[in-house]
Amino acid sequence: MKKIVTIKDIAKELGVSPSTVSRALRDHPYISDETKRKVKELANKLQYKPNIIARSLQMKRTHLIGVIVPEIEHRFFSAAISGIEEVAYREGFAIIVTKSNEDYRREEININVLVETRVAGLLISISETTRDRKPFEMLIKSGIPFVFFDRVIDDVSVPKVAVDDFEAAYKAVEYLIKSGYKRICHLAGPKFLSISKKRAEGYREAMRAYNISVDDKMVVYGGMHETDGASGFITLINNVPDLDAIFAVNDPVAIGAIMEAKKLGYRIPGDIAFVGFSNNPISAMIEPALTTVDQPAYNLGKTAAEVLIRMINEGTYRAESKVITLKTHLIIRDTT
Repeated sequence: MKKIVTIKDIAKELGVSPSTVSRALRDHPYISDETKRKVKELANKLQYKPNIIARSLQMKRTHLIGVIVPEIEHRFFSAAISGIEEVAYREGFAIIVTKSNEDYRREEININVLVETRVAGLLISISETTRDRKPFEMLIKSGIPFVFFDRVIDDVSVPKVAVDDFEAAYKAVEYLIKSGYKRICHLAGPKFLSISKKRAEGYREAMRAYNISVDDKMVVYGGMHETDGASGFITLINNVPDLDAIFAVNDPVAIGAIMEAKKLGYRIPGDIAFVGFSNNPISAMIEPALTTVDQPAYNLGKTAAEVLIRMINEGTYRAESKVITLKTHLIIRDTT
């Protein structure tokens, strides 16, 4: 069996104390650059890996970060998790990923389990059915730092990392209007989910800004998956048979609607144009390729992890309502 390399092994070979090695690996300012270089070179050569459990016992806290996402089936959340993992690894943390399957009850169970595991903090993207703020208020009262990312609850005073969903939706619909489309409908997400509310508001505001009326039939609320797009398209085409474009709450919903439209013989974009939201890799692979809003999933996860780890390391567990907004841009492809 291969021997596990410890800090003591590195210290013995270099003729320094274990505490010096520990500080050098953490880039402590009191350690010289030359010592840091020697320690890190030897650590890499010996394939040293930090013992997270030992460090947790010593510091009376774990070096684990709990991550709660609605799902990982689609590329968006898996990319966000990759961004989280990169930062966590760099800073000496490990992550535990759980998913709610869009069910707030499961989300609450995940929160409780992760708290019992004594995670150092949490990164949370809420489910589409989440209404109750109590689990999050409990975290604040317990002094457990957490950060919302992508899907947030606006009136819970913790840091949030997201994109400007309203502005991104507005610009996507404005592009459709300027391209000559007039009967633009919206396949919206759940009514109470923050991102779907803001994207619906952006859609309505763009239509209003260009004096295009919107009635209730032109907006269909649903879930966030392909099946929701397919069923939503049927509802729209029955209620608004002369529609000429659809802005969808996300790419899976747009793709579900496109598949249904093609089954029914509609030409895209000849009869109906489509715009999605997220820039999932599959959006460039379908035929025709989907025009979509590029949402930086990897950077969302990375930024959220950086904010959380800073809170953990600085001990700033006090609830703050700081919002970090990342940029989006519209990627124009064949569906428009």
